[in-house]
Amino acid sequence: MTDDEVLAEFRAADALLEGHFILSSGLRSSRYLQCARVLMDPRRGARLAEALAERLPADLRARISAVVSPAMGGVIAGHEMARALGVPAMFVERPTGTFELRRGFRLEDGQEVLMMEDVVTTGLSSREAIKAIEAAGGRVIAGASLVDRSNGGADIGVPFFPLIRLDVPTYQPDALPPELAAIPAIKPGSRAAA
Repeated sequence: MTDDEVLAEFRAADALLEGHFILSSGLRSSRYLQCARVLMDPRRGARLAEALAERLPADLRARISAVVSPAMGGVIAGHEMARALGVPAMFVERPTGTFELRRGFRLEDGQEVLMMEDVVTTGLSSREAIKAIEAAGGRVIAGASLVDRSNGGADIGVPFFPLIRLDVPTYQPDALPPELAAIPAIKPGSRAAA
């Protein structure tokens, strides 16, 4: 799947938004890819995950025995990726503010895991999820996401494989360009504004 085909999937789902958005990192942006909308069609989610799974090196794919995602945004993306790879899907969540594996999910000591996100902007959530996966006994051998908003700039601490890399400028809340500052900010993601 080419970048244009990936973006066509987002456009077809009305998931490529323009305006003034507060990202989960607290940064601001004029464009937002709403992965929840693109993943609400199971066939579309399957196509995107299968395309991403095909991009993983074959030797890496063969080693992955589970996919673990951060809740909330990564749950469906992780489930679809696990389906594409034929392995179990699990997720970490923040019941007290810090990611942890719950709900009876278990990882064997040293189990090789792919950490799957919907969107990576700074890599902070990915690094936090990886820390929780490792605390639960897993060994994260790679990360993946549908979208890398950092255009390759985010370091999540393991090899990282996005379906598409985008260069979408982000801004600190106190350093907005005038055209963005003139638009009311909205928070479309799953976490409270930072």
